[in-house]
Amino acid sequence: MEFNKVNDALTVSGQITLDEVQILADKGFRTVICNRPDEEIEGALQSDAMAKAAQAAGLNFLYLPIYPGQFTGDLIDETQRAFAELDGPVYAYCRSGTRSTTAWALSQAGIRPADEIMSEAASAGYDLSAIAGYLSGR
Repeated sequence: MEFNKVNDALTVSGQITLDEVQILADKGFRTVICNRPDEEIEGALQSDAMAKAAQAAGLNFLYLPIYPGQFTGDLIDETQRAFAELDGPVYAYCRSGTRSTTAWALSQAGIRPADEIMSEAASAGYDLSAIAGYLSGR
């Protein structure tokens, strides 16, 4: 299990297991966001099963699937809403953490300085230079 801390509000990683959900609760996370589409993974790790595990661990769970390269306005708005309304800190996952980091970064565009967003992502191991122009504002 990886803990790629972007900032105090967000940590990201690749796919987690059902058993690791309780570890997240034990470490103080309050919300889990699944950005991995169910079509990419086996049934045992799909969003319904992960939601049940999160509920059992006392965590909020949000399923916001991101298909590679498809960062829609609705997805970005839902990500922004999640960070504004759900308890944190948030643990988000996808296949590698890149889509989760990118969705968060785009949701912060126009709210926080682009260089700050990119720096925090880089500190967690994610290079967002390809979307730098989008981070200056939505």
